[in-house]
Amino acid sequence: MVDVGDVAPEFVLPAAGAEGDVSLKGLRGKKVVLYFYPSDDTPTCTKQACAFRKGAEGIAGADAVLLGISPDGVGSHEKFRKKYRLPFVLVADEGHKVAERYGVWVKKSMFGVKYMGIERTTFVIDRGGRVAAVFRKVRVKGHVEAVEAALRTFP
Repeated sequence: MVDVGDVAPEFVLPAAGAEGDVSLKGLRGKKVVLYFYPSDDTPTCTKQACAFRKGAEGIAGADAVLLGISPDGVGSHEKFRKKYRLPFVLVADEGHKVAERYGVWVKKSMFGVKYMGIERTTFVIDRGGRVAAVFRKVRVKGHVEAVEAALRTFP
């Protein structure tokens, strides 16, 4: 499980809203907000994405790049971005390998049915590629504000 102070695991993945693939290494020198979410266009994921849409200007103002990441493909991400006018990149982790490396691909249970899926988690990564903050089992209300506050705690 990735925690504060750890080097954020590298990745290169296809993305909607970017020219080609996105790599964490390619973002060195910038702060990165990497939020993992279960699926495009579902109720809670949509609320979370729209909350980040509202906070995108503040996050960019902190010299940070905002990336959403889920197991959905680029086509699904592009539809989701357009439908909700999301001004940030959505990264496709279709094999959930990156989610596994970050420790957010976990056993879940709903109505007694157990399955593997994404645990809604946000990582704030500093300019050098180290994890500066982690928000696990995210609830949408107040989350973007907490992320913005975390971005202000380091240069």
